[in-house]
Amino acid sequence: MISKITGVLNKVHEEDARIQVGPLEYQVLVTELVRRQIQDRLGQELTLHTLHFLEGNPMQGGRMVPRLLGFLHESDLSFFELFCTVDGIGVRKAIRVIAMPVNQIADAVQRADIKWLTTLPGIGPAMAEKIVAGLRKKVAIFALANSSQLSPTGAQDTSNGKIFADVFNALMSLGIGPSDARLRIDKLIASGKVPNSVEDAIKDVFKGS
Repeated sequence: MISKITGVLNKVHEEDARIQVGPLEYQVLVTELVRRQIQDRLGQELTLHTLHFLEGNPMQGGRMVPRLLGFLHESDLSFFELFCTVDGIGVRKAIRVIAMPVNQIADAVQRADIKWLTTLPGIGPAMAEKIVAGLRKKVAIFALANSSQLSPTGAQDTSNGKIFADVFNALMSLGIGPSDARLRIDKLIASGKVPNSVEDAIKDVFKGS
């Protein structure tokens, strides 16, 4: 399975990017959010965290086509996989829906803001309610995670959100799955503790396990 790809951005289309890796050019599907983030980086090298999946319906005589879906941040990929667990949200639909920053979507889910969620492409009130019902207790870490990403000026955010996002990535590097990592951090957040560093947060996470 291809989990990450680094290469030169050749082209950006409406639903995919073309990444040159040596003599090969890869077609990588992207969400609307990622498309906006990378469209001004033609000719530059970038790294995308990727989800490798098969698309097609062999039951109807079609063929299965391997696809790559890319994200600039691993936490965004994890959120996408979680989002796809909602009944009625498949990969293609989720690609269209994720048109806003993940932390904003997660925050709206956490607040059960049905009206805001219906502003996302293809999401009506009934689907928004299903998203809230399925994900409300699972998205706390994502509501904070993107605050760790670089600002437009390149300055790193030093908020608690950065600490929790770094802890999330650290736990995954230790072999802990995304669901377990989210659960551990949700417990830490619920405890009301405010860690001063990633190291302190990790110690607190394992103390509570």
